[in-house]
Amino acid sequence: MNAEDVISKLVEGNKRYISGKLSEKDIIKKREGSKTGQKPMATVVCCSDSRVVPEFIFDTNLEEIFTIITAGNVVGGIALGSIEYAVGHLHTPLLIVMGHEKCGAVTAAYDDHKEASITKIVDKIKPAVERTKKGGEKNAEIEEAIKENVKNVIEEIKKSPIVEKALKEGKLKILGMKYYFEDGRVETIN
Repeated sequence: MNAEDVISKLVEGNKRYISGKLSEKDIIKKREGSKTGQKPMATVVCCSDSRVVPEFIFDTNLEEIFTIITAGNVVGGIALGSIEYAVGHLHTPLLIVMGHEKCGAVTAAYDDHKEASITKIVDKIKPAVERTKKGGEKNAEIEEAIKENVKNVIEEIKKSPIVEKALKEGKLKILGMKYYFEDGRVETIN
């Protein structure tokens, strides 16, 4: 599958998720078939919020999504290494960075929350908050910061030599998305 085919499949899966009519899955057959290796169609970097589960949101089966989960969907050394593995060794043609509305990590950055290692997450998100925090309505500014954070994470990922090479060779497409709790939809971020 190429990136456009994967996007179409994930969009269709999200429509099923929104409607509550998920596809039937033969988990046992899929599990048995994946014993020799994996061939995911997409890599998804998403927030560790327990309500944001890409495999459900896109109605996929085992082995279809290589998921990297961190609070605020931020990346650092280990997360970036996982992305490089997916792109460079598993050859996923699509990489999605998916934020979500009402993100607690972005809210913590907006409020300049400092506590133990949470500070490391807040510091990664701060630039997005600083670009969108203009003294307006807090919730609206947080929602804009969520989108900015996705864009910042994408730019950070693009600095990886493995990702950069895959992009130059046309083997990878990167897409920013935002998930909405109200109806389960995902929206592309430009």
